[in-house]
Amino acid sequence: MDVMDSFAGRRVPRTVTDAGLALLFTAGAFAPLGPMPPDAPELRTPDVLFVVLALLSAVPLAVHRRFPLPVLLVMAAAVAVLQARDYVPHLSGPQGTSIGPVHLAVATAVLLTALRGTPRTATVVVAAVIPVTAATEALLAPAGHRVTALLADVVLLVAAWALGRLTRARAAIRDQALERAAALERAQEANARAAVMEERTRIARELHDIVAHNVSLMVVQTIAADRVQDRDGAKAHELHGTIEETGRATVTELRRLLDVLRTADETDTDPNREPPQPTVEAVPALVDSVRATGLTVDFTTTGTPTELPAGSHLTVYRVVQEALTNTLKHAGHTRTDLTLAWEPGHRRLVVRVCDDGPRADEEPSPRPPALADGGGHGLVGMRERVAAVGGSLYTGPRPGGGYCVHAVVPLPGLPAAPHDDPVQDDPAHDDPAHRGHDLRPDLDHHLRHEGHPPHARHPRPAGR
Repeated sequence: MDVMDSFAGRRVPRTVTDAGLALLFTAGAFAPLGPMPPDAPELRTPDVLFVVLALLSAVPLAVHRRFPLPVLLVMAAAVAVLQARDYVPHLSGPQGTSIGPVHLAVATAVLLTALRGTPRTATVVVAAVIPVTAATEALLAPAGHRVTALLADVVLLVAAWALGRLTRARAAIRDQALERAAALERAQEANARAAVMEERTRIARELHDIVAHNVSLMVVQTIAADRVQDRDGAKAHELHGTIEETGRATVTELRRLLDVLRTADETDTDPNREPPQPTVEAVPALVDSVRATGLTVDFTTTGTPTELPAGSHLTVYRVVQEALTNTLKHAGHTRTDLTLAWEPGHRRLVVRVCDDGPRADEEPSPRPPALADGGGHGLVGMRERVAAVGGSLYTGPRPGGGYCVHAVVPLPGLPAAPHDDPVQDDPAHDDPAHRGHDLRPDLDHHLRHEGHPPHARHPRPAGR
């Protein structure tokens, strides 16, 4: 924001900027004065006190960025003493108005304070520091020149203050314009992505039409060629040629459409090098990565793992990932129980993720509504993933505080147990008070094992 931090389009370190200003005004304070008018008062010969005051009138600029207001006060006081001891000419006197290097140093300190300081600091400068400095200048000026000295100092310092505030305001406007431009660019990119997705949806419909039509045509022609093979060989040969042409045209069209549907990442990446989709075996590594963020996760696996389809593997992994991420987001660094219960007798894998709720020293974030698009995020996304593999998802708050995500994923190829319904033994299953809630009897059964009796719950607001 500080325009003095750049030179010739290049960024200059802030310490170098302030040190350069301090060095410049220190040299000006020690520079010999030009010829003075004959009637001007004689100046005192420089001594040790002059050296100390001259340094105090300029060197503090080197640390102005850290202590803006104290630096301004020290410099103004040093210049006032220099004039009172007649080491430098007064701002206005018999010699006329003389704005020397020390006066410019104070004006520069006022400008930088108005530019870098907070609005409150800037108000203190214009309402208190500038009037006191101008009044001191008028009292130190020779008789008959006090009003001129007062006006000259007020004009000099107020102009410097106004320039600093104007520069700060322009920088703020520039930053806001950059933010608006960035927001507009992000909106344009989002609109472009939406347009691309819409176009890909249209292409997918077109792809379906091409495949359905051409493949159906090829099947019909193959049947016809088979029927006339013995009676009319030329006709069968013609039909085979038509089938070949239709197949080639279909493959060509499919390649064209699939090239359009590929994402930029897929275009630039060798598919053979892409990592495989995560499975249940990757859950421990996921838990370790979440623990590294500060979330306490107690991970337990019960039962004997069995084979799962690739879709079920991915579903279990994504449900655990989403549940742990939402716990960290909405409950903070709390304690979480993660259980993978393999239950071949019930032909299912039960995934439970239950947290204790926000700790007393952490502020919980509000629960946003579930995403309606089901794009893999939030409650709707998890529910759709589980439903796609034939399972079910139950969610809701725990009686003693916290929140639970309870997913049931079916195990394929296993014989049914005599009591296949996982909740037949739960008395709450037949309780009408428990029907119609987000937490189903299966989760009631889990909560009962935690030491919490079934209770009438209000449905959770849609999703975490």
